[in-house]
Amino acid sequence: MICGSTQGIGLAIAKELALLGANCTLVARNENALKEAVGQLQKNPGQEHRYRVADFQYPEQVKEMISLHTKHFPVHILVNNTGGPAPGPITEATEEQFMRAFQQHIICNQYLAQAALPSMKAAAYGRIINIISTSVRIPLNNLGVSNTIRGATASWAKTLSNEVARYGITVNNILPGFTKTNRLRSLISQIAANTESPVETVTQQMEADVPAKRFGEVQEIAAVAAFLASPAAAYVNGVSIPVDGGRTGSI
Repeated sequence: MICGSTQGIGLAIAKELALLGANCTLVARNENALKEAVGQLQKNPGQEHRYRVADFQYPEQVKEMISLHTKHFPVHILVNNTGGPAPGPITEATEEQFMRAFQQHIICNQYLAQAALPSMKAAAYGRIINIISTSVRIPLNNLGVSNTIRGATASWAKTLSNEVARYGITVNNILPGFTKTNRLRSLISQIAANTESPVETVTQQMEADVPAKRFGEVQEIAAVAAFLASPAAAYVNGVSIPVDGGRTGSI
């Protein structure tokens, strides 16, 4: 089950896992986009892909969706991937923004994991992969609510990883850096507007800040997710892996 999988990193992960033989269930709020995305997945004999509609702004929708799904299908790989909170300084963040972000990320992740764990335990195989942010290591400017909630998600994942490892289940986080997604394009546009700079200038400055001197491709995030989902990563558990071209300034 791959969440937020009609575009960007989520869709890239779904495509990679389907290519490797997984039966993929895509989750997002737009049914037409889900149908289109499912049609883009590799499908070999014996493979079956499906979708589920749920809006992560409404946790009860997510809970109902996963409860219904797991009555009929096991979930052995769960990819938690939800769009980040809106940018802005933490000094101006409202209680509502924090509560909404907490529900979208922590509460929804909890519902999904709790529902998937029985089938993972039964198979003695489970992979929970959370797409978070490099802000888990070093907070990013002008992302007050996001930095806070992303850090909470990483702590949630580490705690869960300790509790479920004995069952052959791993829980890991991927921390994407600047990756070519709609969110990055939106961030660049906002910076350009705020600083009255051309988009091209902002883009060049951000690329220069990355040791690799370029933005990441969604397929590069998907490749790491595929490794973590595989038997090869059975002894990798409770870690946060930056995929950021070396930008994060910590070891």
